[in-house]
Amino acid sequence: MDTTTFHNSPVQPEQLPDLQQLDWQPLSPRYSRLALWLNSATSLLLVLLALAFWLQPFWQPSEPNQHILLAFAGLLIAGSLWVTLYCYLAFPRKRYALREHDLSFHSGLWFEKSVTQPILRIQHIELKRGPIERRAGLATLQVFSAGGALHTFEIPGLPLAEAKKIRQFILQHKSSRQHD
Repeated sequence: MDTTTFHNSPVQPEQLPDLQQLDWQPLSPRYSRLALWLNSATSLLLVLLALAFWLQPFWQPSEPNQHILLAFAGLLIAGSLWVTLYCYLAFPRKRYALREHDLSFHSGLWFEKSVTQPILRIQHIELKRGPIERRAGLATLQVFSAGGALHTFEIPGLPLAEAKKIRQFILQHKSSRQHD
């Protein structure tokens, strides 16, 4: 018969660690420049396509439609500028923290979000690199929790060597803890 006693001691809120006191690490500045460049290039392409549609000689919109197209072009430009500004302001707020037992990611400009995943609950961890990330020497670390079909969160814009080190630390730490 098992004689171990079950304990479930109360924890006072003031005893809990402060998440804001984590040693937050910034993402690569290359990621910020790359995101701004890609966003600006996409916005410019959309504006040029709208301008080409407006100036093409094969079809001239009627007077009411001209105003609609002009309003659409204005909204497109305003939206592009807004997204670029948002990326510029939101990027410095993205950061991550790795501790002995968990990995955290923080993001958000107006609505902040912090996600913390215990290392022992990580099912697997992947490095994702698209062609632009490969060219920039960056990677995205995707963290999958046990029991979840999709990734719990991802940390974009990590230098490749740093992403590999984090992944290796988590895999080694996870396997050593499971054998304890």
